Order: sequence, then C-alpha cells, then structure tokens
Amino acid sequence: MSAVPVVEQDLERVIAGRPAVRPAGLDDDALLALHRSLVRLRVYDERSVVYHSQGRIGTYAIFRGHEAIQAGAVHALEERDWIFPSYRESAIGLLRGLPASTILQWWRGHPSGWWNPEEVNVASICVPIATHVPHAAGLAWGLALKESDAVAVAIFGDGATSEGAFHEGANLAAVFRAPLVLLCNNNQWAISTPLRDQTAAERLSDKAVGYGMPAIRVDGNDVLAVHDAVRRGVEHARAGEGPTFVEAVTYRSFPHATADDPSIYVDRERVEAERGRDCVAAYETYLRDLGVLDDEDVQTVREEALAELRAGIQAAEDEAPGDPELVFAHAYADPPPDLARDLEELRRVHER
Repeated sequence: MSAVPVVEQDLERVIAGRPAVRPAGLDDDALLALHRSLVRLRVYDERSVVYHSQGRIGTYAIFRGHEAIQAGAVHALEERDWIFPSYRESAIGLLRGLPASTILQWWRGHPSGWWNPEEVNVASICVPIATHVPHAAGLAWGLALKESDAVAVAIFGDGATSEGAFHEGANLAAVFRAPLVLLCNNNQWAISTPLRDQTAAERLSDKAVGYGMPAIRVDGNDVLAVHDAVRRGVEHARAGEGPTFVEAVTYRSFPHATADDPSIYVDRERVEAERGRDCVAAYETYLRDLGVLDDEDVQTVREEALAELRAGIQAAEDEAPGDPELVFAHAYADPPPDLARDLEELRRVHER
C-alpha cells in the first residue's frame, strides 16, 4: 500500500442494533462457532474469578467484556497462523485446543501450566507489558523468510503502546514487511491510568501512520467488526503487504485483576453504562434476530462451557504439586552453598 489509511467504524453504533443481515463469508455454522467461543471465554473468566476467591488459583487478570476481541481474532485466522497473547488473553488457547486444566495450572504456578507453542501456534503468555510484540514481529518476519503464507497476531492493551518494546516491534515489522496484525485492545485503562494520561494522540490507530502501516479502528464490543478487521489485516499480510494495526475500542468495566479495587478511580455511572453494552449478550441478540439461536441453544452452550471448566479445575487440582526444586533448577550453572538451605526452607513451607 502506498497510503497509510486509518479506517474507522462508527463507534457510536451499539451492536444490539446491528441489522439482522448475514455477513458475507460467514454461514450459520461459523456464526454459531463464534458464539460458542464467546461463551467459553466468558465462562472461563467468570469461574476463574470464583476459583481465585476460593484460593484455588492465584491473582487473576479479568477480561470480562473483552471476549469479542479474542474470539473475533481467532476465528479470522487459520490454524497455521500464530497468536501472541498478553496476560489478558490467558484463555485464548482454549480456542486452539488447549485443555482448561493447562491454562488454570498456569495461574496456579504449576509446571504443567506451560505448553509447547508449536503444538497449537499460541505463544507463551507474556506478563511484562508489550514484551511479546517484538517476539511476534520476529516470528512473523521468519515466516516471510521461509516463504510461508502463515501470519501472526499480537494482542496487547492500550498501555502497551506506551512501552518501548511495542514501538521496536512495530517498527521492525513495518520495515521488513512482516506478516503481522497488531491488535490493540483499547479498554481505555492501563491498570488505573486512563488513556488521556497515556498519550496525546487522538486515536491509538493514528500511531500506525508513523510506521507506514494501515490501521483499522473498530468497536471492540462487536465480534463481527473485530473479525472483519482482523481478517482484512490477515489478507493484507498474506499478500506480502506487511503489518496492519487494528484498534478495537472497548471499556474495562470490571477490575484490572482480582487484586485491583477500581472503585477508587473509575466513574461508576460510566461503568454501568458500558456493562449494558455487553458483547456476549449483544451478539446473542443479533443471532436471535437472525433466527439461528434460541434459549435452549444458549443454555446448552453455557452448560457445556461450565462442564469444561469444572473438569479443568478438577484435573488441575488432581495433579501432584510441582517439585519446589524446579524454582532453583536452572538458576545457576554452579549453585552456591546457601541455595541448598533456601531449597530446604522452601520445601518446609511448601509442605505445611
């Protein structure tokens, strides 16, 4: 592309008002598969908050209300394509075949909570902000060098665009025309820092112009809009045209994580208004209007998702605890003498 356009969807439109028109390229099965993924993600998030409150998993990063961004992206990809998630997309591996127990074990700090990325083309979750963007750019560049037609998608929050790693990855991807989609979940909060205090840019998608890449800005509560935007970015990448920046605008209407108390910094009226734009409920309304979903379908899909999570947490808890020695195993080539004392103390605490 010679130009670097920023294509912007009408963000004032509420998805519940979407006309009951079937989108091009998506049949009933594809539309229902999207719904199933939305519900699986929603139930995973709901149950994980409960599991944390019960002491069954550690501190958990909540993503309720952002399911449309994750599901829309995954369904726009082929299995050969790569996904680089942040901690906010911890459950995205479910949509690529990872068992719920594996992802829950990640939050439990168990060794079985890690997976071989090459088996599902989902990279390991990066907690340090934006550090996975250069990883995604490098892998995408490698795909191009191998003359593969696979692409990569990196998903990150608005706060990540303030990090040097984001800019390094975006610049590298643009210079080498890497087949990459940079998908920004702009939920307008970096923990407690609002977007207005993060950047002077009117739109995060405007940042793409500086790298010479096209950008698309859409309603992050509209799973079909996200799907279409990512699909367009993927097509652009497969054609050898380089990366695309997609800004999915939503609002974080739930806590940043289970350790967060947003009541001290958010506008409660705004939160309640945004919760009324729930992406799952809105998509269900759309499917009902199309005549492809009814109450029985909704109940069945939710019950299946609940069963998946119940089995997942049970399988995770049935596993033997990880050996504390793993914490030390690869720290030193020649372990110092006091490491043995530290390990002994850790074993003592672990066995309480």
